[in-house]
Amino acid sequence: MIKRFFKGFDYKLIGIVLLLAAVSCVALYSACNGYEPGNDFSKQLIWVGIGFALMIITSMIPYTLYQKFWIPMYIVSILLLVGVLFTNPINGASSWYNLQFMSLQPSELAKICVIIAIAAVITKINDRDSNGINKIKNLLFIAVLVLIPVVLIVLQPDYGTAMAFITFTVIMLFISNIDKKYILIGLGLVIVALPILYFFVLPQHAVDRIDVYFDPTIDPLGKGYNILQSKLAIGSGGLTGMGLGEGNQTQLGYLYPKTTDFIFAVIAEEMGFIISAGVILLFCGLLLRCVYISKTAKDNFSSQVAIGIMGMFLFYVLENIGMTMGLLPITGVPLPFMSYGGSNMMCNMIVIGILINIAKNREKIVLLG
Repeated sequence: MIKRFFKGFDYKLIGIVLLLAAVSCVALYSACNGYEPGNDFSKQLIWVGIGFALMIITSMIPYTLYQKFWIPMYIVSILLLVGVLFTNPINGASSWYNLQFMSLQPSELAKICVIIAIAAVITKINDRDSNGINKIKNLLFIAVLVLIPVVLIVLQPDYGTAMAFITFTVIMLFISNIDKKYILIGLGLVIVALPILYFFVLPQHAVDRIDVYFDPTIDPLGKGYNILQSKLAIGSGGLTGMGLGEGNQTQLGYLYPKTTDFIFAVIAEEMGFIISAGVILLFCGLLLRCVYISKTAKDNFSSQVAIGIMGMFLFYVLENIGMTMGLLPITGVPLPFMSYGGSNMMCNMIVIGILINIAKNREKIVLLG
């Protein structure tokens, strides 16, 4: 029975995830100066364990159930996003429910629910009409479906997570036979909207982050401090790193927050270019496995879900690593499977479980064929 359960598991995908989590734990162990009950390293060990259990559980749930119950899942995620706006702010953002034993970030759950919702809607539209995705009313419905959680997340405020929603939505639409003119129109609207947002809509702290992105030296001891320290940490790591527990920026407290937003800088400083490049290669492997599962999926719904998950991971990997290197503005988004955080780790492990279930069904079809 156990052998039958594990038959069809995508072990390459699981191996990549476990390797990323292992490097994360090593980096956190060093950044936290060893194991101590209650520190980020000790708690991360718990979240990895819980996440792995959730991955196994979700790998057992037929993905077709998500398609059947996408509406109540979507509604629950929206209600949670509304409710969190009335909680006490943490670090200036109302993004978490304090459950005593952990802080739950509903936007993490919402990412999964919205990916499933978009996949279900696109599948239904295409099943009815092969060109249905190009009808304005259908595109508007999908836009509303995505904009509701995006607006609620912006109100928290959490601009990085909101951008993740837009990224995976665009990718899912792109592979759904949408007329490319709509993509071009969307890009044009974004180009027009950017200066308007910058000068008239974005709050001052968001504008400051953009200014610092273009020139961190305008406020080296203030708003530009984090990115300058991150770049210094990455640059000082060299080929093999300064050694665990030996990174200047990491150990002397100059790199902040080192266990979440800037965990990649910790890895680059203390483990060096070889390990940090290996981490990037592992993420490339993760993205390619998502694409492969999408291409070989049993049906359109599961294919859309897999590519949506890929889009989610793609955004977080590019944005987090990009911001630590100064290539992209700082948005405070975590690095999947590596940054400390319970909600994010559990969300990532859950979607891996969904991918495994899709892959298992794909393998059954291949074997029968």
